[in-house]
Amino acid sequence: MTGIKAQGEKRLVLASGRAHPELAKEIAKELEIDLLPTSAYDFANGEIYVRFEESVRGTDVFVIQAHPAPINEWLMEHLIMVDTLKRASAKRITVIAPFYPYARQDKKHRGREPISARLVADMYKTAGADRLISVDLHTAQIQGFFDGPVDHLMAIPLLADYVRTRVDLDNVTVVSPDTGRVRVAEQWAERLGGAPLAFVHKSRDVNVPNQAVAKTVVGQVEGRECVLIDDMIDTGGTIAGAVQVLMNAGAKDVIIASTHAVFSDPAARRLAESGAREVVVTNTLPITADKQFSQLTVLSIAPLIARAISEVFEDGSVTSLFDGKA
Repeated sequence: MTGIKAQGEKRLVLASGRAHPELAKEIAKELEIDLLPTSAYDFANGEIYVRFEESVRGTDVFVIQAHPAPINEWLMEHLIMVDTLKRASAKRITVIAPFYPYARQDKKHRGREPISARLVADMYKTAGADRLISVDLHTAQIQGFFDGPVDHLMAIPLLADYVRTRVDLDNVTVVSPDTGRVRVAEQWAERLGGAPLAFVHKSRDVNVPNQAVAKTVVGQVEGRECVLIDDMIDTGGTIAGAVQVLMNAGAKDVIIASTHAVFSDPAARRLAESGAREVVVTNTLPITADKQFSQLTVLSIAPLIARAISEVFEDGSVTSLFDGKA
């Protein structure tokens, strides 16, 4: 049957939403299967209809959806697909959300605020998901929000292996855009041969979304190649400001590396004009032509997700993909 890979009594099925079909096709190619034939469309009032064109009874289904803007539409489609699979008697349903929706709302900063990342996890579970796979969660605590197994994939090996070919390892400094990502920066430094660390001090007004002001850099960056890392780039204001702080501090040049290219306007323009030599991201989210620029390099996350799917399907170890490093 189309889209099914058998292993003894088990059968693997890969289904995809409409948000990022290119990534789903790459993953299917890596797995050497076809995507499950699916009919999906919107009614005039915006309601979403989904039907799978082949039986999934008794199968191990992995259902992938990217979550670019409009994020609420694609999240709803994802939930409907999971509900459809549950009602079609799939044996196990694994949600693949490379960019986890609402990940930045993982805790209450003030009173009377939601914890929307937990709500999303609850909705996936209620819809019928048994397992969750995601890439570079904004905070590790999100793993505890889902009542079931969570496989937290990391793009650091993919990004760092590429960046190693673009810098002088004897003259590179890893820079965190804030103190909250220093632990991730340490992992980067280890993969770049024990590079020294620096971080940019910034301030943020909790009343104003998508705005943070980069102020000073803590650490030695003068005359050095700086790798500025983050998990996501949204409007690009914070990361572009950090590039400017580094250049003002005497950095030789800057490479930006980030997993999730949200790229809300005017991110592409800000990054192109930031002074960074290169901006390296993955394709966890679709990057349309209007969001691309000359310094942009996009690496495919498909092989990593495909390997994780294989490990889960074969009851192997997802941790083994990272040499035991979480």
